[in-house]
Amino acid sequence: MSHAAAFPTTPVGTSGPAVAARATGLSKVYGQGDTRVTALDSVSVEFRRAEFTAIMGPSGSGKSTLMHCMAGLDTISSGSTQIGDVELGSLGDRQLTRLRRDRIGFIFQAFNLLPTLTALENITLPMDIAGRKPDQQWLEMVVGTVGLSGRLSHRPSQLSGGQQQRVAVARALTAKPEIIFADEPTGNLDSRSGAELLGFLRESVQALQQTIVMVTHDPVAASYADRVIFLADGRIVDEMREPTADAVLDRMKRFDAKGRTS
Repeated sequence: MSHAAAFPTTPVGTSGPAVAARATGLSKVYGQGDTRVTALDSVSVEFRRAEFTAIMGPSGSGKSTLMHCMAGLDTISSGSTQIGDVELGSLGDRQLTRLRRDRIGFIFQAFNLLPTLTALENITLPMDIAGRKPDQQWLEMVVGTVGLSGRLSHRPSQLSGGQQQRVAVARALTAKPEIIFADEPTGNLDSRSGAELLGFLRESVQALQQTIVMVTHDPVAASYADRVIFLADGRIVDEMREPTADAVLDRMKRFDAKGRTS
């Protein structure tokens, strides 16, 4: 299902440097002594503007930790992280909150919807807080694409899990952020709805120069990306350009085989 014709012509997230986000020597350590766990081990990576990147790896490889650190949702132990040309470690709490609100979109497995607000109010909440009005044409197109046109007055308790996920996706896209971090965005959708959502994210990259970083375990979802980064034991161990579902699955099988023989 194509949505290209519905996209406005004004691109988003194109100002500033070509790199939307960067980590340099990023390490994240939890605990001390015998309980010390290195979740990320000196990771350096760039996410370029107008590019769709999938992050994959075995359970415990550090993929969600990398996303959370890059988005300023978790502190880092050493190294540096940047959004555009802004070094996150140089920001105070208030500045970091403002940056996340104004420049970053989030899609999480836990929908993080406010139960007292309607679907529409949840979608526009970040912009309401920032004192900004949504682009009405863009809002209507996003809402229609994710299939929420008849559900905007419903509260989260009146929506299915899949519908709540669609609200979370629409919330992330409506503000036209510079970069979107997505954690398993299709995890609560059926295959058809998931494919439509991924196609929409794909077209938002192509038509609007949106930047997306997505954590996923699904090779089919990863095949919508421009590239896939593979993590293992807190390190980037491989990268794939123009991925196919079969190629990603084959790479993941090699992770499994290594785990069984190690």
